[in-house]
Amino acid sequence: MQHPAVPELAHTTTRPIHWLATAAALAAVVTASAVLQPDDATAAQTGHKPHPRAAAAAPAPAPAPDPASVDFPITCGPVQPAVKKKTTGDLDGDGRPETVAVVHCRAGSGTPPDGIYVITRPATGKPRVVATLVDPKDRLTVSDLALRDGTVTATLLGYSSPDVPRCCPDEQDKAKWQWKDGTFQRTAPAEARSV
Repeated sequence: MQHPAVPELAHTTTRPIHWLATAAALAAVVTASAVLQPDDATAAQTGHKPHPRAAAAAPAPAPAPDPASVDFPITCGPVQPAVKKKTTGDLDGDGRPETVAVVHCRAGSGTPPDGIYVITRPATGKPRVVATLVDPKDRLTVSDLALRDGTVTATLLGYSSPDVPRCCPDEQDKAKWQWKDGTFQRTAPAEARSV
């Protein structure tokens, strides 16, 4: 018979007090891990994260104005204006988004001229049009609209003469507008090209 290298120890016999001590230690570890949680994981790295109470106290950003709630400066007779395209973003750097909308009168046939309008939401009150970038009286059609880094871009389609059918514009112009010195300024010159 072989003797163990270590003689039998007196404390290897378990008693109920040992089980209670183990249960209490385990409960303390579980409680501590529930209280001391790491921040939520995200796919992107983030900078300084504000304290959760500070974030809860900060007001949520206002939503971009809805063009459906605005009266546009366009005369359509008995029909209502239609919003053809829209995009949103902060154009003037005030932290509140604006909406840029392409609007025209509904027409049964043909290609009605478009207007491009900038809509803002004041601190109090309903959204309103604050700028007209393209007036429908200019008889242009907007084929695309984008807003990036505070710049509105659009492709404008027009007509070289009154003899050109309204279905088939024969001129194209790329336009850009930016908010500068309290107004929207066109930064891309008008350069109509034949299409």
